[in-house]
Amino acid sequence: MTTSGGGGFCDCGDTEAWKEGPYCQKHELNTSEIEEEEDPLVHLSEDMIARAYNIFAIMFRYAVEILTWEKEDELPADLEMVENSDTYYCMLFNDEVHTYEQVIYTLQKAVNCTQKEAIGFATTVDRDGRRSVRYGDFQYCEQAKSVIVRSTSRQTKPLKVQVMHSSIVAHQNFGLKLLSWLGNIIGYSDGLRRILCQVGLQEGPDGENYSLVDRLMLSDSKLWKGARSVYHQLFMSSLLMDLKYKKLFAVRFAKNYERLQYDYVTDDHDREFSIADLSVQIFTVPSLARMLITEENLMTIIIKTFMDHLRHRDAQGRFQFERYTALQAFKFRRVQSLILDLKYVLISKPTEWSDELRQKFLEGFDAFLELLKCMQGMDPITRQVGQHIEMEPEWEAAFTLQMKLTHIISMMQDWCALDEKVLIEAYKKCLAVLMQCHSGFTDGEQPITLSICGHSVETIRYCVSQEKVSIHLPVSRLLAGLHALLSKSEVAYKFPELLPLSELSPPMLIEHPLRCLVLCAQVHAGMWRRNGFSLVNQIYYYHNVKCRREMFDKDIVMLQTGVSMMDPNHFLMIMLSRFELYQIFSTPDYGTRFSSEVTHKDVVQQNNTLIEEMLYLIIMLVGERFSPGVGLVNAADEIKREIIHQLSIRPMAHSELVKSLPEDENKETGMESVIEAVAHFKKPGLTGRGMYELKPECAKEFNLYFYHFSRAEQSKAEEAQRKLKRQNREDTALFSALPPPVLPPFCPLFESLVNILQSDVMLCIMGTILQWAVEHNGYAWSESMLQRVLHLIGMALREEKQHLENVAEGHVVTFTFSQKISRPGEAPNNSPSILAMLETLQNAPYLEVHKDMIRWILKTFNAIKKVRESSSTSPVAETGGGAIMEENSRDKDKAERKRKAEIARLRREKIMAQMSEMQRHFIDENRELFQQTLDLDASPSAVFDHSPVASDMTLTALGPAQTRVPEQRQFITCILCQEEQEVKVESRAMVLAAFIQRSTVLSKNRSKFIQDPEKYDPLFTHPDLSCGTHTGSCGHIMHAHCWQRYFDSVQAKEQRRQQRLRLHTSYDVENGEFLCPLCECLSNTVIPLLLPPRNIFNSRLNFSEQPNLTQWIRTISQQIKALQVLKKEENTVSSKNLENMDKLQLPEGFRPDFRPKNPYSESIREMLTTFGTATYKVGLKVHPNEEDPRVPIMCWGSCAYTIQSTERILSDEDKPLFGPLPCRLDDCLRSLTRFAAAHWTVASLPVVQGHFCKLFASLVPDENHGDLPCILDIDMFHLLVGLVLAFPALQCQDFSGTSLGTGDLHIFHLVTMAHIVQILLTSCTGENGMDQENPVGEEELAVLDLYKTLHQYTGSALKETPSAWHLWRSVRAGITPFLKCSALFFHYLNGVPSPSEVQVIGTSHFEHLCNYLSLPSNLICLFQENSEIMNSLIESWCHNNEVKRYLEGERDAISYPRESNKLIDLPEDYSSLINQASNFSCPKSGGDKSRAPTLCLVCGTLLCSQSYCCQTELEGEDVGACTAHTYSCGSGVGIFLRVRECQVLFLAGKTKGCFYAPPYLDDYGETDQGLRRGNPLHLCTERFKKIQKLWQQHSITEEIGHAQEANQTLVGIDWQHL
Repeated sequence: MTTSGGGGFCDCGDTEAWKEGPYCQKHELNTSEIEEEEDPLVHLSEDMIARAYNIFAIMFRYAVEILTWEKEDELPADLEMVENSDTYYCMLFNDEVHTYEQVIYTLQKAVNCTQKEAIGFATTVDRDGRRSVRYGDFQYCEQAKSVIVRSTSRQTKPLKVQVMHSSIVAHQNFGLKLLSWLGNIIGYSDGLRRILCQVGLQEGPDGENYSLVDRLMLSDSKLWKGARSVYHQLFMSSLLMDLKYKKLFAVRFAKNYERLQYDYVTDDHDREFSIADLSVQIFTVPSLARMLITEENLMTIIIKTFMDHLRHRDAQGRFQFERYTALQAFKFRRVQSLILDLKYVLISKPTEWSDELRQKFLEGFDAFLELLKCMQGMDPITRQVGQHIEMEPEWEAAFTLQMKLTHIISMMQDWCALDEKVLIEAYKKCLAVLMQCHSGFTDGEQPITLSICGHSVETIRYCVSQEKVSIHLPVSRLLAGLHALLSKSEVAYKFPELLPLSELSPPMLIEHPLRCLVLCAQVHAGMWRRNGFSLVNQIYYYHNVKCRREMFDKDIVMLQTGVSMMDPNHFLMIMLSRFELYQIFSTPDYGTRFSSEVTHKDVVQQNNTLIEEMLYLIIMLVGERFSPGVGLVNAADEIKREIIHQLSIRPMAHSELVKSLPEDENKETGMESVIEAVAHFKKPGLTGRGMYELKPECAKEFNLYFYHFSRAEQSKAEEAQRKLKRQNREDTALFSALPPPVLPPFCPLFESLVNILQSDVMLCIMGTILQWAVEHNGYAWSESMLQRVLHLIGMALREEKQHLENVAEGHVVTFTFSQKISRPGEAPNNSPSILAMLETLQNAPYLEVHKDMIRWILKTFNAIKKVRESSSTSPVAETGGGAIMEENSRDKDKAERKRKAEIARLRREKIMAQMSEMQRHFIDENRELFQQTLDLDASPSAVFDHSPVASDMTLTALGPAQTRVPEQRQFITCILCQEEQEVKVESRAMVLAAFIQRSTVLSKNRSKFIQDPEKYDPLFTHPDLSCGTHTGSCGHIMHAHCWQRYFDSVQAKEQRRQQRLRLHTSYDVENGEFLCPLCECLSNTVIPLLLPPRNIFNSRLNFSEQPNLTQWIRTISQQIKALQVLKKEENTVSSKNLENMDKLQLPEGFRPDFRPKNPYSESIREMLTTFGTATYKVGLKVHPNEEDPRVPIMCWGSCAYTIQSTERILSDEDKPLFGPLPCRLDDCLRSLTRFAAAHWTVASLPVVQGHFCKLFASLVPDENHGDLPCILDIDMFHLLVGLVLAFPALQCQDFSGTSLGTGDLHIFHLVTMAHIVQILLTSCTGENGMDQENPVGEEELAVLDLYKTLHQYTGSALKETPSAWHLWRSVRAGITPFLKCSALFFHYLNGVPSPSEVQVIGTSHFEHLCNYLSLPSNLICLFQENSEIMNSLIESWCHNNEVKRYLEGERDAISYPRESNKLIDLPEDYSSLINQASNFSCPKSGGDKSRAPTLCLVCGTLLCSQSYCCQTELEGEDVGACTAHTYSCGSGVGIFLRVRECQVLFLAGKTKGCFYAPPYLDDYGETDQGLRRGNPLHLCTERFKKIQKLWQQHSITEEIGHAQEANQTLVGIDWQHL
């Protein structure tokens, strides 16, 4: 599944395009009728045909003439007009060199336009290919042209600008319209399409290449983008859809191929806008491709054209890519598209071959060999000695070429494999070319003779470390591939007489690949360090999965081919000589001499590494038989083995596995077919990906020296496999050995390869190294050298065992390795046998790691010996009592191990017992210390939460009966200075890092927008909660002065940084943001930590009976009236009227002139102001002003909103209200509530009293406040918080003895009743007649009664009485969220622990909540108890005009309980999102497809992101569509899904953003960001819920902060342009 830019046409009905089922369901029905392709013209009348032909011919010719017309100021003669207007256009053309910014800047200068207009011009030029930027007389346009050309020609070629006569432009536009019209018209009938094709391909009067189609094709690069796309579209809908003409067009295309490609390479437009791109429509049709190969010799044409473009050769005729300029690189990139065309031609393999096809394919193969011949040996390198290389040589071009050709080389081999004759011919041709390449093979290099162990061989003197060597040997490698095919298809055995196998010279074949492998070994040994990185990179790619199939792998096959044809002793000697190790192994005692002369340590190290690498190469030559043709295996076995070895390193995700396997030309790895056999799939959790784990039974196929392991992978795999064996405790004696696996047999052609293991030179090498190990001090040797030798011995024994098992009756096994290793060396020096040395090494203390492997070898040896003795066909040399000795020693070993383990266990137990004894002792001694620590838990969250106070009595959170909690002392440590301090009223302030943000998470109306924040009054919150202020905290505490110092240093650092570099940081210091010093969580203010503020204000004694609700309301109303009168007086009276004040009858005990003393210390007061101002600033988006009367309102609002959003999250997740909250959330809510309750002490008293009066008047009307919102438009919880927290400002002047608790209780009861009325008015339960089934209790009757009262007061506008049961149910459901929020609020305000019943999940907590909040559980009792005043209040609420309008259906109101907001529902299948996005066109630029369609996950709007067309201005800056949308939809925070990239985008403000893993996974449990892999994707609901939870918890900004801190590149992105 991928997204494309469009173009092309539907393949429905094209039998060649599909393997099966070429028709869709719609067209399947009428396929049966079409037997033979009929002529579409039979349906048209003669007359119609003639007329259509004429019209089409005239129009098509006119369009071609005018579009290919090259003069700028005159028309073709037959179009000249009599009177000619003299106006011109200055026409700007598109190119792919200049950027948008350059063009915009130039246009602003050249034609004096605004930036907006210039952006419009640039967008159109980019889209249509040209745009006129000025209209007027010639001079006027010419001047603009010269400015544009001058200002863009400095760095690159200038922009193309033409001054064109207006009539030419008009004709060209008309010509394009005609072509589009032709395209539409032929859609009506196949007959018309056929006629247009005839017109287009009709040969012109001037013969070849002059049909209209040819003329258009050949002038393609001269046309602009818009014209190209119109006529390409026309070709597709006409020529390519008519099968007969598709063939004719294909022939024309192939004939013009060279010129078209030449035009494309010199043109600078992208491939998709070039006619050359149509090759994909033609060459991928198998029948057309075959026809073009046989009739037009297409393969040869493509390869020859390609070679023509790469002209740089060296003296030997090889490609030379030196000093690669940008322009050449650009051209080279374009030339590579030719390789793509060749791939299209070869991609479908022929099923039957004609002689014609054979001949033309082999001609193409010849051309291809010419190409490879130019690559053989290119970029040769010589080792730098002395000083480092000065300039890194150019190597990338050669490797790019190799990578592009990799698939072609493989496909060529696949084609050859399909036909025996072709294979034989190809093999001969390839061999001949290789001979040519090698003709200068022995020139000037003197031959030398090597001899070891009585064998001698002639070779040439050549040192990789001194001569030139190249890593590019495509001809040798192709021959290796073909040789393996000869073996696989058994041609080598069927027709040996046709093959030149006897002429092959094995030393010549192996020479170059061997040099290449030696080069790798020397680089690894550090001998080529001075050649710089270019060589390291070349070696890396040589082994890399993208290239190795046709490079490294084939070199191994070539060496295997050579070894299988020559004496293994000779091969080994040549190899020793090339590795420059011949001296070491050919002269006895060289090793001793070598180490006794104090040689350079580096040289010793180098030689060791080279010996290791050489042994590794021998292991590969014998062990790598999984290529079909080398070993008796098929392709599936090869892939299985790759997968097993990849998974041996560690479990892998599907995408990682695919990346580590080579892809074929169809981007397939073949993994799907075999993966089930070798691995288990483990599904992913909430994060992470699905993993494949290797099946345990496959572990035995693990080969430590697998040839595709890099060094790092090999050591990881070794470690993982040893660990696995230790866990499984396989065969206890040998549990850590990693013996070589059992291998499949070789193909007959390669059978003789195994003899290398038992050849004399090999035995000599093994013996020498073992000898070094035995006398381990005198020699320079390494453990990994020994490990490799042991591995080789193991391989040889396995091989012999298999030979013995599979031997036919009467045959003698010629592989006698076991006998050879038991013979001691010849006299004079009588070295011990290999076997004897192994037995010696078995007990060497310095080889602990390899013991098990040696044991395994000896065990296998004994098994083989037994088999040989039982068949006793061959005499066995006497080996003494080695075997028995070994058995005994093994038993001893086992016993020893057991004993040691037992001792260790006893010792462990003893230590553990001692430790626990000491621990107990310590606790006993320091008992009182432990008691103390339990009492003073440092975290404020644990102060009273689960303390065992008052567990037996009922807990009440508010009112006169509030449960008294003994005062807890809190000791807190500052995270900055680590000092501990008690939280007290008069001590220095302690603060929590906090983050305030505006939020629309609970919003029921996103379209509301504050027009003028300076004048907006936030006193009453509408129940739609359209925008709230949320406060969050990470819970880390510091001293206020420590924080101030920290923040000042952050600011200072930011100022210094701004002068140095203009990058953003992840936080915006100018807006007061900083990162918490401990957890780096984004914060923008601090909340002061306080003791429960109510206990401080409520210190007066209650010495009177507390009034009931009615009395209390009267008292408060009188006090409010008194205050208002006083306020009026203040404004009007002069000093002489002051006596009148006493006459004003003040309510008893009320002293309005009393000003309470602020109990808090200076530092705490300052922090109260700081946090209050921050809330005000962020919440209203205004400048900070601590005197503003709205500051207290914003603080109460933030407290209420944060509690509401917490309650919502808990309800949505079905968690109990007072369950274990996360520590940081608990601390945050406690601090926030206490702060809000204490904030009035730093605000102006009259202001807070004024707020209280106004809030109170919304429930208890008075004549001074007329224009208050109606009861339906007030969020009751915000009202409750405001009233409760503003009430102390009034109560502190009341000395009549009414306590604060009484006020809280009455306010709470009053608001609760108002909420019930609100719920009843908006409840829409219209279901009647439910009473019969549901019993009616007192609650139901009471509600019904209340409902009737409302019915009466609203003048019967309320609906008829529904069932009582339903009413009570909707009241209960509607008020529960309010009660839960209130419980949280009073819990944190008064510090009363929550009742244990509410701390668990389970049944409804309604009754418990009511008790905790001192409400009757039948809430309607409130109305009955206070009926005298309530009836009048209800009447006043119901008589409001807005209530009437609502009941008459003229307006809406929020109904309760409010639904939770969720993110939008996403479709299960990702492709439906892609379809939705592909139908979406940019809203601004006239139906153009949007390049980056982005879906808002909050409201579901599709936006055109990341483009100039949809930028809007926001606060004086240009921002992209997504950023603009976040401000209207999420008050600055947004969550988007970028549909084409399949990634989630988080945005916050203009400078913050990050990408987040999408909630769509493929079947392998992986996300696919960027849709690179293209597997079908499905919604993972858990991950989507996780994103939703981040959003509901207001953690998006925090998530972005963490992402940007972790990844600095995110900070540099201009998020506001998205």
